[in-house]
Amino acid sequence: MKWKQQLFGMKAYQPGKPIDEVKKLFGLDEVFKLASNENPFGSSPKVQQFLQEQQTNHAIYPDGYAQSLRTSLANFYSVAENELILGNGSDDLIAIITRALLYPGVNTVMADLSFSQYWHNADIEGAEVRKVPLKEGVHDLDAMLAAIDEKTSVVWVCNPNNPTGTIVTDEDLSAFLAKVPEDVFVVLDEAYIEYVNDPSYKDTLHYFREYPNLILLRTFSKAYGLASFRVGYGIAQPEVIAKLDPVRAPFNNTVLSQQVAQIALQDQEFIESCRVANEIGKKQYVAFCERHGLNYFPSQTNFIMFEVKADSNVVFEEMMKRGFIIRSGAALGLEGYIRVTIGTEAQNAKFLQLLEDVLTEQGVFA
Repeated sequence: MKWKQQLFGMKAYQPGKPIDEVKKLFGLDEVFKLASNENPFGSSPKVQQFLQEQQTNHAIYPDGYAQSLRTSLANFYSVAENELILGNGSDDLIAIITRALLYPGVNTVMADLSFSQYWHNADIEGAEVRKVPLKEGVHDLDAMLAAIDEKTSVVWVCNPNNPTGTIVTDEDLSAFLAKVPEDVFVVLDEAYIEYVNDPSYKDTLHYFREYPNLILLRTFSKAYGLASFRVGYGIAQPEVIAKLDPVRAPFNNTVLSQQVAQIALQDQEFIESCRVANEIGKKQYVAFCERHGLNYFPSQTNFIMFEVKADSNVVFEEMMKRGFIIRSGAALGLEGYIRVTIGTEAQNAKFLQLLEDVLTEQGVFA
């Protein structure tokens, strides 16, 4: 068969291990998944009530234009409905963008370490991938600008960045956007924007109006707690949306996903409560790292990546045996570190107690 040559040797995305598998593997009654940056508090109570009462006809195709959700998003952000594109999660939108703009002969620029789906999809399309090392865990925007040439088609800025959780300040972002050539498409991926509390991170919505070559990506999978429903969205000028929309699969959001996202968007009190709880949890991890002299990246997300001064794969396995699924830094490109989703206050306390035991066994702590 005539497979794309790019697929040879390529591996599929490796998600965190499922809870039921870990329970069975280690004979555990209780397992906490702190690997995929889901909201430990779930979703809005209004969503949960709706799901208990809804009577959807599942034999009918969903609205392919997601009109009701589109209108809610347009009203929420004060944008036009044709300035929005809906995706089956942000991953879907990333794939749409790469399919529309990347092909053999062009290149794409991104940070290293950052979200793997940028280069994964670029590789599939046969584009050259240019990875620019982070600078102290943050996008090196000057170096990324230097990597752009006449064949650059897309530049990715993950802000806050996954897996480090760091941010590009508004001042640096503004200077960067002003220098990016007009024919280079800029993707500003803001999956964790609801968790940001750093005053140097300003509202970015105005940028898509100033720059026709920019799209903002956001999602309901993180703070809104709707990861299983797979709803992401992009905000850009109508001309950009019109070019991307033919690439989008029809009916790429289900009936239920459109309904629950619309309900979740209305409950901003729930989002604020999650943000407050997340800050409390983040301080637990920071205190642990500072007490033990472990380096960590200052996170503006619902996860934190920090040093363990041990084989991160071993730490990953040992914590899994104890009922906590996390991400090994080795799997993300940074050996000796782990990335942990910030859970509830009780989950965090238990995790850190067990991690201290593991690191003591590994000879990190005396």
